[in-house]
Amino acid sequence: MKARVNRVIEDFNALVPDEQIFVVDIFQKILAESKRDALSRRAKKAVANFKAGKVNKGTPSALYKDLEND
Repeated sequence: MKARVNRVIEDFNALVPDEQIFVVDIFQKILAESKRDALSRRAKKAVANFKAGKVNKGTPSALYKDLEND
């Protein structure tokens, strides 16, 4: 993995500044999409757990106390 990352960095450094800006913009968009996908999967799992009755309900203090007992 480290060798691949080093290769990406070397290739990036070989680009002219305008190309580097373009690549950074693309990577930021890819990362944002990846984070949105992960959040969507977590939300779907949370909804499924809620529908299955696997979610604790209560006041924040009661939920915190329940966490302390685990």
